[in-house]
Amino acid sequence: MIVGAGLGGIAAAIELTRHGIDDVILLDAADGVGGTWRYNDYPGAACDVPSHLYSYSFARRSTWSRLCSPRQEILDYVEKVADVFGVAPLVRPNTRVTSCDWDDAAGHWIVRTEGAVFHAGAVVLATGQLNQPAYPSIEGLDSFAGHSFHSARWDHDYDLTGKRVAVIGTGASAVQFVPPVAEQVGRLSVFQRTGNWFMPRRNNVYPPLISALFRLFPVLGSVWRLALFYYLESLTAQIRHPRTFGHFGRIWSQLFMRMQLRDPETRRKVWPDYTFGCKRVLFSSAFLPALQRDNVDLVTEQIARMTAKGPQTEDGRVHEVDCVIYGTGFRTTKFMFPMEITGIGGRTMREAWADGPRAHLGIAVSGFPSLFVMYGPNTNTSGGSIIFFLEQQARYLRQAIQLARRHDAAVDVRAEVMAASTDAVQDRFAGTAWLACQSWYRDASGRIVTNWPGYMREYEKATSRLDPAEFTLIERSPVAADQGR
Repeated sequence: MIVGAGLGGIAAAIELTRHGIDDVILLDAADGVGGTWRYNDYPGAACDVPSHLYSYSFARRSTWSRLCSPRQEILDYVEKVADVFGVAPLVRPNTRVTSCDWDDAAGHWIVRTEGAVFHAGAVVLATGQLNQPAYPSIEGLDSFAGHSFHSARWDHDYDLTGKRVAVIGTGASAVQFVPPVAEQVGRLSVFQRTGNWFMPRRNNVYPPLISALFRLFPVLGSVWRLALFYYLESLTAQIRHPRTFGHFGRIWSQLFMRMQLRDPETRRKVWPDYTFGCKRVLFSSAFLPALQRDNVDLVTEQIARMTAKGPQTEDGRVHEVDCVIYGTGFRTTKFMFPMEITGIGGRTMREAWADGPRAHLGIAVSGFPSLFVMYGPNTNTSGGSIIFFLEQQARYLRQAIQLARRHDAAVDVRAEVMAASTDAVQDRFAGTAWLACQSWYRDASGRIVTNWPGYMREYEKATSRLDPAEFTLIERSPVAADQGR
């Protein structure tokens, strides 16, 4: 049973079925595949990782329209991959999972949805890190009398033309939708809590000659993919070594930002005051110029409360607007919650993660047999492609399920193995830029729970071969995954 039909769930389903494990079902609350790319359809939505690497290694595409493809192109790609590899018929859309409970007596999982109950020998939680919209903790958030929505649930029925609009947040999503929104609205107020480091990304359509070469000579796409791989690894090196390699990234970013920020006052407001790479580096050549438009105000005074007319900042000013758009990102440290997960002996995942999310290689949690997490704790990347990570996780969990089937058992990662591996991950953050400031990579305790501290190639090596000695076997009654009723 795979919960989630986004890029992770699709990767897992393909990996399993290609290795003869065909009793697979994917459940998703949405009306189709695509995950975050189905939900996030705000103006300007696109990936910020080059498409030749932000795609499956086994389903390479030679017809990407530009360096970083727009949302619809990515969604079309995911839908086509699901169809070509036979995964689409396995998806049960509009099915929200409410709980997964381990049955100690039977040795299998009971998966409950809002309308059915399933029994499964193994469960894959492919709900990701970037799927639950986060709203800011602002006093009186519901007091606003105008229209409002979150960027991850864009309201296309609301016409922004000529309106007074407030955008709260200047993260990766806002950086993409602010430029087109600024061209449409009458007045735009952008509320910034902290500045960001920027890198250039014009993202123009490939010239016809380049597109033709990629199409006629697929090997060029493979070479380009490899080049992108090592370019992104170099970004990770800059974050891992802020006192050496990090200087190159910071200087490049500074030069680019100074070229774009011609207005001294806007430059002063935007300029970040933390180490390069501590927070997510943003790629855009359109956002900073948009902030300097005549109809755009950049507000750095903190919002004290929300009023019926709009945000009121700490200086007492009420910013009267017709619409508020929350570009405040996602609940990145919640993972599969609010879904309830109960493992051996009735212990819940909330209890297991009371001191912060932990999983061996970000995939297996001790006490939760044959349950695997994709895009789990410490598997996000600041300088790579998450699809690369998802493929490694799919391969690893497939090996675990094969081990379980050979022994007609469930597999549970040993507690000492998980403790050692998660401690080792945390130790690797020492001396890196990730620890130089507070960011959404951390939980309430300050522990980094989202990101992998190393390189893509290191994660590939760590997950390439499952060691059976790291798991215990738990006998179970054989069940078919499709026993919904």
